[in-house]
Amino acid sequence: MPSLESQTLSQSEAPPTPIHRWWRWPWDAVATAGAFIYWGVAGLLITVISIPLIFVLPCQVARKLGRGMLHRAFRIFCGYLRVTRLVQADLSSLDQLKDQQGPVIIAPNHTSLWDAVFVISKLPQPICIMKESILCNPFLGGGARLAGYIPNGSSARMVKAAAAALQNGGQLLLFPEGTRTRRDARWINPLRGGCALIARCAGVPVRPVFIRSNTRFLEKGWPLWKKPEFPIRLSIELGDPVMAGENETAHEFTKRLEAIYIENLSRAHKLRRQIEEN
Repeated sequence: MPSLESQTLSQSEAPPTPIHRWWRWPWDAVATAGAFIYWGVAGLLITVISIPLIFVLPCQVARKLGRGMLHRAFRIFCGYLRVTRLVQADLSSLDQLKDQQGPVIIAPNHTSLWDAVFVISKLPQPICIMKESILCNPFLGGGARLAGYIPNGSSARMVKAAAAALQNGGQLLLFPEGTRTRRDARWINPLRGGCALIARCAGVPVRPVFIRSNTRFLEKGWPLWKKPEFPIRLSIELGDPVMAGENETAHEFTKRLEAIYIENLSRAHKLRRQIEEN
């Protein structure tokens, strides 16, 4: 029997009936409020728990605990979104990473503010590269510090820290666009060079992840007050490993990766990115 996650994007899914449309708005409003409440309570609770643990636990123990804590919190949140039918997401492709041997860079395109939440919900112990400002966020900063997530403030320090983490056998989550896809971008933003530099420095493969959605909810420039059409549908597809060539420069590798994303994301797909109408 297919998993619930794989069933949620079935092409045979029936359109909502008029009665469904009638109760959909109040249901969505209550469920969305519940999602914000969960983030507020869980985020602050994780920060309160994490800050003292940073100072009392050995570094490796703290990082393992922090990564596991965030993984479970994100997994519960994704379960809530599925049960309330706010989001229908097919994440089954990421199950392949459980059998991934050796270190790897997991590199999704960055469609929305919550992309990392869905990916981390499937990865028990990922190492993440994130915006440095998140470390000061009361809802995410404590857990991110405990987990040993790597800030993107200094490029040289980021590459060195990420390569060292990978050489210890980790799975690194990194968004090669560097920020969320711009509203005017057809498929993705031009890729930045950090992913290629880290891959070459650590000698590890990159696994592209292709994220598609029927909405641009929480993309760069999306107003937080603007309500999307629910349910939001997501497809997250894991690509094949890509290794930098022996004589390939970081710039050449970046351009090759960018071509792989464009080739995949431009294919015919029911959730393919649409041109935004003004």
